[in-house]
Amino acid sequence: MADSSSTVPLLTRIEDEDTSPPLNFDKIFEQSLSGFGLSQFLQIILVGLALTFDSHQIFITVFTDAYPTWHCLDDSICNAATSDICEIPRSAWDWDGGFKGKSVISEFDLECSSSFLRGLPTATFYVGSIVGGVFMAAIPDGFLGRKQLLFFTTLAMSLTGISIFFSSSIWIYALLKFVIGFARSQTGTYAFNLISERVSTKWRPRATMIPFTLFVLGLMSLSGIAYLVRHASWRVLYLCTSVPAAIHSIFLYFFALESPRWLHLQGKNEEAIEVLKRISPANRGYLESISSRLPPKETLEQAPSSSIEDLFIRKWAFRRIVVVMIIMFGMGMMYYGVPLAVRDIKVNIYLSETLNAMVELPTFVITPILLEKFNRRSSVLVNCQVGGALGMLCFVLTHFGKTNIAFALELGSFFCARIGFNLMAVYMIEMFPTCVRNFATTMLRQALVVGGACCPIIASIGRNVPSLSFAVFGFTVSGLGLFALLLPETKGSSLCDTMEEQEQSDQALKNED
Repeated sequence: MADSSSTVPLLTRIEDEDTSPPLNFDKIFEQSLSGFGLSQFLQIILVGLALTFDSHQIFITVFTDAYPTWHCLDDSICNAATSDICEIPRSAWDWDGGFKGKSVISEFDLECSSSFLRGLPTATFYVGSIVGGVFMAAIPDGFLGRKQLLFFTTLAMSLTGISIFFSSSIWIYALLKFVIGFARSQTGTYAFNLISERVSTKWRPRATMIPFTLFVLGLMSLSGIAYLVRHASWRVLYLCTSVPAAIHSIFLYFFALESPRWLHLQGKNEEAIEVLKRISPANRGYLESISSRLPPKETLEQAPSSSIEDLFIRKWAFRRIVVVMIIMFGMGMMYYGVPLAVRDIKVNIYLSETLNAMVELPTFVITPILLEKFNRRSSVLVNCQVGGALGMLCFVLTHFGKTNIAFALELGSFFCARIGFNLMAVYMIEMFPTCVRNFATTMLRQALVVGGACCPIIASIGRNVPSLSFAVFGFTVSGLGLFALLLPETKGSSLCDTMEEQEQSDQALKNED
């Protein structure tokens, strides 16, 4: 073993332990995961697929709750181009294809119902996400673990999706959508934590882009699945997305690995080392040699305790969290609302959703460039104004019959919404210290979901005034984006652990200006 050149650096480090500082888990973690092998990649894919199925449930109502097309049966009293189906006898028209179960609206006879009732299932989904987010945020960090929480949330989401196949009324359907929203509320958070805590600092920026990509691919695959089952009942689409999600949750339970950092914090050092061995088989010898050298849990440096009250006691922290939530509310309306409102442009719904997903992919390359070249505050501000302007132009051009140009602008507004979310995610981490960062990030996601919860009703109103929803979304994100001027600039600043350190860092940045 001593003759192997590949292990000399590891042995050298082990021999030098007597003269080097005491071993700590961070050092072992970074050293053992300094590379990025196939095992790590497969683990990231396995966990990241949870976001693929999450995106299915977020956007599935674009297809299942769409307003179906219809045709006249009696031309003497009906004109498909000008008649309102709510003002002519039911016997004078019928749904295209003669199939009533193609959409939730047609099956439950909602074509003449209020905008509130037609948008109720999607709205309850977002309300469930809000309630679930608050509830899940209250779960202690040491409860169950990253893997177990991700397993239970994905399993509950998928089983509820399957049960929708048997819903018999709009009210039962809306209730089940609430349950799905509640179950998946923190799926993204659990998946991102699990992925980021199983890769080294060097590889974390690239590794965390994989679940983002899988989320987008989920939206693209949803369009394809919806197209393949377009002649079947809307319930079939829930089966086609929920059954694979249930199977995936089982794979998560048996094959996904727990976060070694979480295991270490729970005092389970041996289990943490075993996970590292499986993630990085090439460093098994090194891990076996130093596993007994880890200090006991009692001697570990205690992390700063969470102090959620500080967010409300300290004026600067409270102001930041409120401003961030206001901006993310507008972002949520744009990001979740545009795919719903695109139906009013009269373009192919399957093509439009696929293109919406495709324009997200370049954002994962562009966002790091913006973060490196430009200030955080100005990037968010300009992005909001451009995205809002594109949304309002889309409304104007639709009224002039420029459908193709309007659709291109719709893609642009959706692109800006995704860029904005990426920018704010990084901005948020830099504005709040470790002791309150988890809670602050939860508030960011909650504001995003609250904005999304308003979208179905606004998009439904758009059927009465075509594309009005685009103007509403655009005006909202532009106006609320101006609040970015109240946020501090954080480019070039290091991450802080306590509120006191954050205040000192902010003061240092002000002095530099």
